[in-house]
Amino acid sequence: MNFEQARLNMIEQQIRTWEVLDQRVLDLIERIHREDFVPEEFRRLALADIQIPLDHGQYALTPKMEARILQTLDLRSDDKVLEVGTGCAYLTALLAAMAGQVISVDLHPDFTRQAAAKLARHGLHHVTLETGDAAHGWSKDAPYDAIVVTGSVPMLESCWQEQLKINGRLFITVGTAPVMEAMLLTRSGEQEWTRETLFETDIPPLAGVRPVAQFRF
Repeated sequence: MNFEQARLNMIEQQIRTWEVLDQRVLDLIERIHREDFVPEEFRRLALADIQIPLDHGQYALTPKMEARILQTLDLRSDDKVLEVGTGCAYLTALLAAMAGQVISVDLHPDFTRQAAAKLARHGLHHVTLETGDAAHGWSKDAPYDAIVVTGSVPMLESCWQEQLKINGRLFITVGTAPVMEAMLLTRSGEQEWTRETLFETDIPPLAGVRPVAQFRF
């Protein structure tokens, strides 16, 4: 398979058409190869516009959504970022290449172990990988300049937004299938946040988050 041609097609046909035009983001996606991070049996599908299955019933986000997250957060080289849900660690790698420090937390220890090996192979050493439940925040290293929640939550809780620095940004997907909203929350003051709805989507729930009970009449 010609991964370089497939990567060019992915950038031009999937990512650019989803309004991702930040050259820093496009350059990173070209440089850090996604096929090195997904499970081996899905390597040939690494650049396709699909959510690739992972263990434990989890899924990797699509390439265009990963790119949109990076562009939305507009990370700087001295930012400290919390990633809730490491998964296959490709988004972790992209975050680490843009920010000064990344703390990535996953509920599953095998994801953490695999991520450590993948990131080391790519020379990304300023990532702290933690195994734990960050579904209700991660106070250990707070406050953060940016937080990314890689699974959906049924409703927005205050836990993550309260762990942001002033001017800190939170990317989160809120709602239940089949329609969810990807949002950007920015902390503008001690008790002030602004909220922007970015797009509609449908992604798997964050591990460790209980679904909202559905009432039947």
